[in-house]
Amino acid sequence: MSLPSKKYDEPSVFTAENLLREARRQKSTSIGSVPDICLLDPDGDIVRHLVARNQASKCPHWACYHTDLYLFEQEGFRYGVIGCAVGASFAVLVAEELFASGCALLLSVTSAGQILPIRKPPYFVLIDKALRDEGTSYHYLPSSDYSAIDGKLLGWLEPKLKSCSLPVEIGSTWTTDAPFRETASAIAACRDLGLLAVEMEAAALYAFAKARNKPVICFAHVTNQMANVEGDFEKGAENGCRDALRLVAIVARLWQNFSKSVASGKDA
Repeated sequence: MSLPSKKYDEPSVFTAENLLREARRQKSTSIGSVPDICLLDPDGDIVRHLVARNQASKCPHWACYHTDLYLFEQEGFRYGVIGCAVGASFAVLVAEELFASGCALLLSVTSAGQILPIRKPPYFVLIDKALRDEGTSYHYLPSSDYSAIDGKLLGWLEPKLKSCSLPVEIGSTWTTDAPFRETASAIAACRDLGLLAVEMEAAALYAFAKARNKPVICFAHVTNQMANVEGDFEKGAENGCRDALRLVAIVARLWQNFSKSVASGKDA
């Protein structure tokens, strides 16, 4: 049977705040906030990179049952990062808990498969909108083809990232729940739509962001052609972590300037 139509303005009964309250009690987790800027690292490469170099430590205030939040500092900013939260439903579960724990900006940098061959991988795509071929987004927003980044965020980021030193494209992606069902006809249809890459989280994260009025920025790190060529899935220097962390630092500085501009009442 199917559930009755969703009432999208109806509040949730089960909330991240209440879950975390009970998790703190059971785990004797100290009360405190996570960093303002947090990062989802679905592949886990950034977390492993930082831990291996003794540049990250577990956050003592993170009460999630399912993940560990690591803290690290870079260029004067303090971040939280969670590895291996793969897929739409897991990413949004963690996003709910991060914002309930004090996060002010959430970034996602996820490995993605190339749909349109605009350049040779690896490179980054700032995702402006994502095709909703997953299930989680429909629990947050009514049915539509795409969910999108906040327009003000996009207007702020797009010109600055186009001129930064890293290879960053701006475009749309296909979010799927089933990566091993990326058939030739589905890929061709997405190519005809002008979608640049396929990933597993952005559509749901953007739907969550709009429904909850939270700032979320999703990047696709286009690293592969779905293993259809020899030597695929090469991310670059330090398994892609060097450039990914540079991108995070660039966005953190831009976010700081944007927040100051908004607070002063000036256009960002």
